[in-house]
Amino acid sequence: MAANAISPPPLTTSTSSSSPKKLVTAKKTLLFSSSSCSKNLGGLKLSIKKRNLISVKGFGVVRCMASGAPSPLPKALLFDCDGVLVDTEKDGHRISFNDTFAEKELGVTWDVDLYGELLKIGGGKERMTAYFNKVGWPEKAPTSEEERKTFIASLHKRKTELFMALIEKKLLPLRPGVAKLVDQALGNGVKVAVCSTSNEKAVSAVVSFLLGPERAENIQIFAGDVVPRKKPDPAIYLLAAETLGVEPSSCVVVEDSAIGLAAAKAAGMKCIVTKSGYTGDEDFVNADAVFDCIGDPPEERFDLAFCGTLLEKQYVRNKLGLAQEARNESGIKMAFGLGWAGQDKWWPDLG
Repeated sequence: MAANAISPPPLTTSTSSSSPKKLVTAKKTLLFSSSSCSKNLGGLKLSIKKRNLISVKGFGVVRCMASGAPSPLPKALLFDCDGVLVDTEKDGHRISFNDTFAEKELGVTWDVDLYGELLKIGGGKERMTAYFNKVGWPEKAPTSEEERKTFIASLHKRKTELFMALIEKKLLPLRPGVAKLVDQALGNGVKVAVCSTSNEKAVSAVVSFLLGPERAENIQIFAGDVVPRKKPDPAIYLLAAETLGVEPSSCVVVEDSAIGLAAAKAAGMKCIVTKSGYTGDEDFVNADAVFDCIGDPPEERFDLAFCGTLLEKQYVRNKLGLAQEARNESGIKMAFGLGWAGQDKWWPDLG
């Protein structure tokens, strides 16, 4: 966005529908900025080229892409795997866990709701251990702590094999927009990595089989036990930044869960959340932006340039709690309001 871009109108408390600088519906107020967005409302498509939506509460689809002079791009784009690249949890990992339990005749089944609760624990081995510690260990499980660790590791190894078979058969597709955003990053010299608490072999299978070998050879993977502490600890994101040779503050993370968001923010990185099947109701108040997915054209939600704008935006609020214009170091003016989530946050609530 250029410094001489058209500034958005000042925010007012008026709800008059005659105002040319604010669109008001029965329930929604739409504000404008100098990024390019469009909104579908009950069949009415709003498309504004110079002054565009930056924050909307309501239903429909929001697309956000930088316009005008380009913002500096991130040095690295870091993706979580499960729920971000692929919506793997309900019909991928959960099924593989249950098939493993059945093979071993453990008498254990994780239903959809229970697995959703277990996802609050990062890591498959940690998830099984916590579950058995709470409900009791199966009769076939050993009794000593060291033997139980070996038992859990063997279960997890088999579960990973079953999960990889699903991926190799391409029964679980990439989420919309993932390949597009990866291509934009690689094509512009932005480093790309996948940072996950899942087993490294499983993550590598997702990247290789679903993103393809050409992309995979340019994507670094940080997964499994590569760090001693898993998300929400920031260790995996800090390791990625160090290995890639970039500052954490120059990275943008794409996550889908509250624990992943916490890890990214603790690492000092910007974080976009793309909600997944299990995480729609989680608290993402600390996210820099929240969407239902990345999206492919014509339903694209955001692109690489939008990721870059997150690195330069600064926002303020006045004493009355109303949104005000703020000017960053480049002299860019922006207005914001309905999606406010705290200083230096731009968070559209997509409902």
